[in-house]
Amino acid sequence: MNGLRFTQTSSMFTMTCAVEVNIRAVPEIVWRLLTDAEGFPRWNSTVTGVEGQIREGERIRLHVPGTNRTFTPKVSGVVAARCMTWSNGFNPVFKGVRTFVLEPGNSGSTDFVMKEHFSGLVFALTKGMLPDFQPIFQAYAQDLKREAETIASDPSSARGTDG
Repeated sequence: MNGLRFTQTSSMFTMTCAVEVNIRAVPEIVWRLLTDAEGFPRWNSTVTGVEGQIREGERIRLHVPGTNRTFTPKVSGVVAARCMTWSNGFNPVFKGVRTFVLEPGNSGSTDFVMKEHFSGLVFALTKGMLPDFQPIFQAYAQDLKREAETIASDPSSARGTDG
């Protein structure tokens, strides 16, 4: 998984989008970026701000470009440097669940997968109003890859991180 790969599947009441990419940095570097709420908008062009702390059981406030809407996912399933889930809404009305998975790869790299699953009755009515997730997911993965690889090649470049 060296190149970036986006997939999307949908039905009447569900849609799943995923992006996968290999990052030439150890999972711990990638994880540090994914869990540093304050530093998120510095490296991630798909986020303008994150309020709160990205850790188990917390509800964060996520701000994205192009909308005044604030997303408030709850963080769960946290296994440091391996995986976590952000979820919002409730079934059967509308639910969005985003999972992040980091798998150690060859030579100190990380296989990164971000997947979002939307479901519910309201989803069926509103899916035509949702944005095209491919450029958003690709930008997210490319931004993460670029920043993690920059840090891995020059640890002194880790602006705003604890390492």
